[in-house]
Amino acid sequence: MKRMKTLSVAALVTLLSSAAFAADTVTVQLDYVVRGNHAMFFVAKKKGYFEKQGIDVTAIQRGTGSPNAMRIVGNGTAQFGFGDLPTLAVARSQNVPVVAISAVNQHSPLGMLSLASKHKLTKPSDLKGLNIGVQPSGSTYVFLKAFLASNGMTMDDVKQSTVTPPYESYLLLGRVDTVPGYIDAEVPELEAKAGGPGSLSIMQGSDFGYTVYGSGLFTSEKMIAEKSDLVQRFVTAYTQAFADVIKSPKEAADIIVEANPEYADKKDILVKQIEADVKATFFSADTKAHGIGWMTKEKWASTAKILLDQGAMTTPINVDAAFSDKFVAGAKPLKQ
Repeated sequence: MKRMKTLSVAALVTLLSSAAFAADTVTVQLDYVVRGNHAMFFVAKKKGYFEKQGIDVTAIQRGTGSPNAMRIVGNGTAQFGFGDLPTLAVARSQNVPVVAISAVNQHSPLGMLSLASKHKLTKPSDLKGLNIGVQPSGSTYVFLKAFLASNGMTMDDVKQSTVTPPYESYLLLGRVDTVPGYIDAEVPELEAKAGGPGSLSIMQGSDFGYTVYGSGLFTSEKMIAEKSDLVQRFVTAYTQAFADVIKSPKEAADIIVEANPEYADKKDILVKQIEADVKATFFSADTKAHGIGWMTKEKWASTAKILLDQGAMTTPINVDAAFSDKFVAGAKPLKQ
């Protein structure tokens, strides 16, 4: 009897110890299909960075657009998400309780794309009268409205066709003249199908008044309020992987493919997507001073003002509540 009691106590101690050290389980919601700037999640999982922080990422779910990703994280179905940060501002104006915790793309990678053989895009007014393919509920629509307004135009100056992502086929088949798209995501894929480098005419929004953040990592207000330590550990692991992705895009692409074998034939495109971000969107004066992923109130206020002034967002937001830099600061990010 005494031995059984001793065993029971030992079993209880083991059970309590296991419970104390059980990893926190989380789900990640992506904005769309897997792309190069999603690499951090897969790298952090493959290299054990999440595990080291006591986190078990049970799923990295593909999405149908940034607005839906915001809703999924906002309602607690997923704990962390990745998506377009101007769209996050719009979501907050609609009472979706999401908070940006790392600005991966310091400059928006969104721009207008066309086939160079058909339409040369050198200035915003070149869009007048063109048939633009866009999904009205997506981040590209938020960009399109703001971009046109930034340059003295409205949707009345263009023709609009509602299309379902992915947009490539509509452009390649000539069903639309131009589409809004991500230079770090769509361009490498489109060029591969359209004839290689130089086959596209590209007009980046940040060169013509659309000076806002691009995509980034976010979570919910509830997670920050109730599980701040978990959020910090997640951002620490994510930021460590971010530095690895910058250092070796090819390794990052290999890891993405290992986790998603159906992307094996797109490995070169994934590398090009990451390299495009390294070249054009990951870095800024703020990342040089404070580290990758950094955000400032001034840039968020500017982002919100552009969206509000140009009608992409109809209700002002509390900028201070839209983002938090304390988690990136706690991760001690690479300065570059």
